[in-house]
Amino acid sequence: MRTLTKTIRARISTLPEGAVLHPKEFLHLGTRAAIDQALSRLCHQGQLTRIARGSYVKPVSGRFGVRAPALEKVLASLEEKTGEVVVPHGAAAANALGLSTQVPVRSLFLTSGRSRKLTLGNRMVELQHVPPWQLALGTKPAGAAVRALAWLGPQYANSELEKLQERLPPKEWKELMERRTMLPAWMAKALGQTSKSASNV
Repeated sequence: MRTLTKTIRARISTLPEGAVLHPKEFLHLGTRAAIDQALSRLCHQGQLTRIARGSYVKPVSGRFGVRAPALEKVLASLEEKTGEVVVPHGAAAANALGLSTQVPVRSLFLTSGRSRKLTLGNRMVELQHVPPWQLALGTKPAGAAVRALAWLGPQYANSELEKLQERLPPKEWKELMERRTMLPAWMAKALGQTSKSASNV
């Protein structure tokens, strides 16, 4: 056990801020039970923080004490480790694009992976599984537009599309229009009607 803990501790010392550590990385060194016990011990010693079941990060020590790693770095590490896509929620996208004045009160992100919660210090972060079409355009403005429209829903999306067209770079709007066949029928129809209206002006 001492050798296992020492090996994990050495690995922790090389971790950059936000890097996520999983027990499976150490299965070649011992049983899962022994690894979980070693990780738990390191958490009690303050060398690791458990952010979710089977996921750990190294706390960051600075001038003002110890803090949780930056959220964006943790999410980037999760994407790299798991291969999933993680993007801001539609409410945040709508706010960033000026389609809504509501400021999200929860830290909510969309993912291609399973739904789960992460605990980073006093902050609770929610990852919500969504269908592939909401993630297909990634973090680009066109992707944010898709998620903003999905959050607004059919009732409000139509009235915001002209504003959205004005705010998206022409290249992003063009990509959004070209990819609309992958979107839900109501969204594809609304985009098509907006494009038709613009061409008739």
